[in-house]
Parts: sequence; C-alpha cells; structure tokens
Amino acid sequence: MELLIERAILVGVQEQNAEHFAYEMEELKNLAEAIDVEVVGMVTQNLERRHSSLYVGKGKVEEVKRFYEETEANLVIFNDELSPSQIRNLEQELAVKVIDRTMLILDIFARRARTHEARMQVELAQLQYTLPRLVGLRASLSRQGGGTGGGFQNKGAGETKLELDRRKIEDQIAKLRKDLEQVRDRRDTQRKQRKKSGIPVVSIVGYTNAGKSTLMNGLLRLMDEESAKQVYEENMLFATLDTSVRHLKLADNKEFLLTDTVGFVSKLPHHLVKAFRSTLEEASEADLLLHVVDVSNEEYRYMMDVTNETLQDIGVENITTINVYNKSDLANVPYPKLEGDSVWISAKETDSLVELIGAIKRKIFEQYITCKLLIPFDRGDIVSYLNDKANVKKTEYEEEGTLMTVEMDAYEKKRLEAFIVSH
Repeated sequence: MELLIERAILVGVQEQNAEHFAYEMEELKNLAEAIDVEVVGMVTQNLERRHSSLYVGKGKVEEVKRFYEETEANLVIFNDELSPSQIRNLEQELAVKVIDRTMLILDIFARRARTHEARMQVELAQLQYTLPRLVGLRASLSRQGGGTGGGFQNKGAGETKLELDRRKIEDQIAKLRKDLEQVRDRRDTQRKQRKKSGIPVVSIVGYTNAGKSTLMNGLLRLMDEESAKQVYEENMLFATLDTSVRHLKLADNKEFLLTDTVGFVSKLPHHLVKAFRSTLEEASEADLLLHVVDVSNEEYRYMMDVTNETLQDIGVENITTINVYNKSDLANVPYPKLEGDSVWISAKETDSLVELIGAIKRKIFEQYITCKLLIPFDRGDIVSYLNDKANVKKTEYEEEGTLMTVEMDAYEKKRLEAFIVSH
C-alpha cells in the first residue's frame, strides 16, 4: 500500500500590530514538520482583521487554490483556529482537506502522549474541539432521504447521523471528565503528601524545545549518576507531555523534588490548556520555578511572554522564579553566569549545572538555620537520622551526650526542639 505523503500550503493573516507574525508562520511550519507533513508553500495576507467567513479575502482563496494545484498539495493549514463556518466554507471553496493551527497542535499532542492520563487529556481536548465543528466536518453528508417511522420524521440521513455522533461525543466527554477528575484527586493527594513531607518542590517550565528535559536529565545525572531514571528527551516540539517527579539529594544531604511540565507554544489551544490543567497545576504548588529559555532563539523574549501568560491563565502566580537562559553556547553569550534571578547556562555542561544548583539552593534553602543540638547517648537513632538527613557541620562528644552543629529547615527544628541548646 502506498503511503500518502501530506504536502501542505500554510496560510496566515497578519493583522494590525501582529509583530511576531513571521515567527508564528515559521513555528507553524515547524509544527507541521513535527508530524512529517511536507510544507510546499506559504500564502499570507495583511488584513485589518480576519475575514469572518473565509479567514482570508476571496481573492486570496483563489490564490491558495492555484498554488496547491501547481504544487500538488493535498492539505491547507491555517495559522489560527477556524470557526465551524470558516472550515465549512473553505472546504467548499478549495475542495481540499483544511485544518487549522489548533487541529495541528492537537494531532502532535495525540502522537506524543505516552501515559494514560496524557492520552485522556488530549482526547478530551480533541472532542471538545470537534463537537461544535461536526456540521463543517460532515458537510459532505447527504441531507436527502428521510424515514417515516420512529422519531426521525423529515430528517435527512445526514442529520440523523450528526445527532448520533453528537450524543456519542457528549457521552465520551462526560466519561473522560469523570476519569480525569479521579486522576486530579490522586494528584492533589500526592501534592498534599509532598507538602507535608516538608521537602521543597522545584518545577521546570518553559516554551517547547527550550531544553527542559535536557536540564532535568543533567541535574539527575549530576546528583545520582547510578540510579538517575532519565526522562524522555529529544530535539523536537512537545517531546514531553507527561510530568515527571524526581527526588534529588545534594551532597550536604539537603533534598528537593524536581518536576517538569509540558512545553508551551504561541496560540496554545484553550481546550488543551484546560484539559492539561491538572498536569500544569504541578507548577502552581512549587516553591520555586525554573523558567527555561532557549536564549539562542532571537524570539526568546516573546517565548518568555507566552510562557508567563499561559502560567497566569492557569493561576500560577507569585512563585519565586529563576530565569534559566539555556543554550548560551549557541547564543555566544558568556556562561555559566549568575546575575540576580537569572542564570546563563548550557544544560549539557557540568559547570553550568553546578552554577544552577547553587542558585536553586540559595532560593529554596534560605530559610535554613544552624542549630546546636545535644543528643543523649541513648538516642543514637537521632544521631544517625541527622547524619543521614541533615547537613551536620560539627560533632563533639560531651559528658551528657553528642553535641551536633546542624543546618536544618524550620520543619526539622520544630520536631527536634527538645534537643536544641542554642541557635
């Protein structure tokens, strides 16, 4: 069987004040190529606002038609989310498969989803997108011929089919919502347990392909080369859709949890953000965010804005953040370098990671205090616990017991209050 190669024409409208339009079109091309679609051409139009019925002007539709006939394209991809009527009208005018940026991103997510939760989240977003567009997507259905019996009088076969499809989709949406609610409850419970443990949580956020998984793997390798379970990492858009949580222990016995999140992209579909809400909420419970940025991309400031806006949308606010300017080697900027709340690194290099860990420690362990504890000799369990779990700076043996100078957080201090002699 011959494999159908998808060849696409990209179509975009540059509205007034759209200063990142060229980058968005470049990104649309990258998104298409991420699922092996060959981009054979691009058609753009400057308009005050998008055409309500055809997205582009009538003349442009003709131009797109000529273009895809010349290039033998079999797909037209539009740079914005199209309304149900726009899809219907464009398919009629162009007589070719039409998809929009949202459908494209949903398709990439569907292909990249590895865990059951991620697959459910993508399916929910796809169904919510499809439901209002059923008529457009089924425009070719016959409207003629109706039965006389049953409850379907005077309805075309096509209409009956639409109603059945709509009911099926609504049922599936309700089921997925219920299943995801259970997953969300489980996540909440896990988060509460993590909070209770008193171990700080550091969450990695950023634009897709900024190097979040590379950074996570680098930190895992540095901390615990033997048992570090690596996260999936590849140089492609949306390589990671599933959050990973890893427990990291530093040389001085301080520890923290590191989580990563799905990458962001401009015009990330609203349904998708909502569907992935429970995954993205990992970041809202963090003590510290590492905002990873591909500083070698000239649009990196725009990417940072998109990430910050998306985080705000899901209620991630007022969390201490370190901006991690990754790929500094490709940007020809000096690194590793620390300046205020920003660090310039290359996630693949040890020196950079050491610099970053220093910055993380200063942020999440600034509440730590050094105390002196006198532990009676019959409480060797506490001595070994502190040696294992805390940063013991000095140990002396007195007549009454073991005198230890220990750096600890407020949670530990409270638990061991009875043994503290000074701080």
